[in-house]
Amino acid sequence: MTSAEKASENVISITLPDGAVREYTRGTTGIEIAESISKSLAKAVIAIEIDGELSDLSMPIENDAAINLVKRDDEQALEMIRHDCAHVMAEAVQNLFPGTQVTIGPAVENGFYYDFARNEPFSTEDFAAIEKEMRKIVERGNAFTREVWSRDEAINYFRDKGEMFKVELIEDLPEDEEIKIYKQGDWLDLCRGPHMPSTKHVGTAFKLMKVAGAYWRGDSSKAMLTRIYGTAWRNDKELKDYLTQLEEAEKRDHRKLGREMDLFHFQDEALGQVFWHHNGWIIYTELMDYMRRKVRAHGYEEINTPQLLDARFWQASGHWDKYRENMFLFEDEESEHPSALKPMSCPGGAQVYKASMRSYRELPVRLAEFGHVFRKEGAGSRHGLMRVQAFTQDDAHIFCTHDQLEDEVVKMCDLIRDVYSDLGMANDITVHFATRPEQRIGSEEDWDRAEAALRKVLDRIDMKWVINEGDGAFYAPKLDFKLRDAIGREWQCGTVQVDMNMPGRLQLEYVGEDGEKHTPHMVHRAILGSVERFLGVMIEHYAGKLPLWLAPVQCVVAPITGEVNDYAEEVAALLKEKGLRVETDLRNEKINYKVREHSLAKVPVMFVVGAREAENRSVAIRRLGSQDQDVQPLDSAISELANAAKPPY
Repeated sequence: MTSAEKASENVISITLPDGAVREYTRGTTGIEIAESISKSLAKAVIAIEIDGELSDLSMPIENDAAINLVKRDDEQALEMIRHDCAHVMAEAVQNLFPGTQVTIGPAVENGFYYDFARNEPFSTEDFAAIEKEMRKIVERGNAFTREVWSRDEAINYFRDKGEMFKVELIEDLPEDEEIKIYKQGDWLDLCRGPHMPSTKHVGTAFKLMKVAGAYWRGDSSKAMLTRIYGTAWRNDKELKDYLTQLEEAEKRDHRKLGREMDLFHFQDEALGQVFWHHNGWIIYTELMDYMRRKVRAHGYEEINTPQLLDARFWQASGHWDKYRENMFLFEDEESEHPSALKPMSCPGGAQVYKASMRSYRELPVRLAEFGHVFRKEGAGSRHGLMRVQAFTQDDAHIFCTHDQLEDEVVKMCDLIRDVYSDLGMANDITVHFATRPEQRIGSEEDWDRAEAALRKVLDRIDMKWVINEGDGAFYAPKLDFKLRDAIGREWQCGTVQVDMNMPGRLQLEYVGEDGEKHTPHMVHRAILGSVERFLGVMIEHYAGKLPLWLAPVQCVVAPITGEVNDYAEEVAALLKEKGLRVETDLRNEKINYKVREHSLAKVPVMFVVGAREAENRSVAIRRLGSQDQDVQPLDSAISELANAAKPPY
C-alpha cells in the first residue's frame, strides 16, 4: 500500500520493538495497541515510547511510528513513578493543609521533590500524616487525565484559587505553547506530563526524606519556599535497598571519616578549599607518587604550567564563552586583558607542545600535568572533597597523527583500567560514549571522524559501554569512565576526549613526512579526574579502611604494660627501618581502649606486645575488623607487613 493510499484510508504503520509492523487506524492510542496484542499486556503497561519519546497511553498516534510499550517493572518506569508520586504528595499536602500553594515538583535522581508556599514551613514531623494521606490517594486509584486549556482559562483558574506561582509560570510560557493540565480525581496541576494511567500505579514503595528551604525559581530575591524531598521505587525491596544504602553511605561519609582519621578540614575563610592534615596529606602524596610512576612507565612526560593565564588563551580555546562564569577573573593594570585562574589545563599544555616545532618523528607527544585548577562552585554545590573550588586534576594531553589516534586511545583506556584495578575499584566499570552536543564548535566532518575513532576503540577494549547521546564536551566527543563503589553508587571519574577542534584554534602544528606543516590531533585524558574527589570516593568505598600502602599510619605498636615500653620502641624502630609508617602508643591506658581508639582511626594493623612477647621476641598481630590475634616471631611479622605494604607499580 502506498503512503497516499494509506493516508486516504486513514491507516498508520506501527513498528514494534521486535521489528514487526502492524497497521492501525490513525489516532489509535497506546492502550489500544496493547489491548490488540494481549489483555495481559494491556494490564501491565503504564506508558508508551513513540519514536523514543515517552507519552501517556491515552495519547493518539497520528503518524507512522516505532513504539515501545513500557511496563511498570521496566527501568523507564522509575521516573514516571517518581513524577506521579510528587503529584500524589502535592494533593496530600493541600488536602491536609488548605491554603498551601503548590509550585514546582519534578522527579530527580532517586526520588522527587515539590516546593510549597505556606506561612508556616513544613517539618519532618508532618511526614507521617502526609504519607498516610498519600497512601489513601494511591488506594483510591483515580485516573490521570490530560486536558489542554486555553491560556486565559488556566490563568483565571489558578488566580481564583490563589495559586499565584502557577499564574506566573503560565504567563512566562511562550504564547504558542499548549497549557497542559493533569487531573487525578478532583485535584489537578499544571504539568507537561506524561503520567501513568492512575494513582494506583504509584504503589506504596515511597518515603518522605527531608525538608529544605528553596527560593522561588532559585532567585534569592524571591520568596522562600519549603521543599519536601521524597524517594519512590517500583517495589518495597528496592525502597529497602535504597534506604539501607543511605544508612551505609552515612556511615561511610568521607567528611565524618575525615574527622575520625584526622585527614582534612574545611573552614569559611577558604570556601571550597581543603586544609590537608598530616594523615590526609600522606594519603594524597602516596596516591600522587603512584600516579607519577604509572604515567612515566607509559611514556608520559610530566610538565607544569601557570595557574594564572591571560583571557586570550581561553578565548582562543573556546572556553571563554562556555566557562567564563565559573572562572575566577582578575584585572591586571599592566595588561588590557583580564586574566583567569585556570579551570582546566589544556591551553597551558598546548603551549608547552607549541614551544618548539615538532616533527612527525616525535609524535605521539604525551604530556601529563597534575594541574592545580580553580572553578567557582555555589554554596549549594560544594560538598566536602566531592565538590571543591580548588583541586588537582591528573590531566594529560596527547598530540598525535590520525594514524596513531586509535592505538593511543586504546592505550589510554588500558592505563585507566590498570589504575582502577590497582586501586581496587575495577569491579564494575561502565564506559559512557558521549556524542556531539547541540552547542558545539568545529565542523561536522571533524566530529564524524572523532566519533568514528572512539567507536573503533570501543570495539577493541573489551569493556562494558553505553551510548550517551548529546553529552559530549563542546569541543570533542568523549569516553567517560564510571565506577561503582562498594555500596552500589556510580561515580564518573576518568575521561578520554578526542579533540579535532582545539589544535587548530590554538595553531598547533607538526612537520610531516612530506615536509609540510600539519595539525595534530589532541586527546584530553584524566584517570582520577579531580584527585580530591577521587580520594573522597576511595575513602567512602573502603569505609576508611584503605589499602595498607595508602594508610597514613600502617601500624601501631601498643605495649600492654609500661614494663615493655622499651621493647615496643625497638619493634617500632625496626618497622621504620623497613620504610613503614609506624606509631607507638605508650599511654597508661588499658589495651582494649587503645585497640578501640586505633580501630576508629582505621589503623590497619596493631602489634600488641606484653611480657611474653618481649621475652620471646614476638608480637601479637591484630588486624582492623578482626577480633583474632595472630602471634608471630618478630622478624617474620615485620617481613610480612613490609611486603604487604608495598605500593603497586
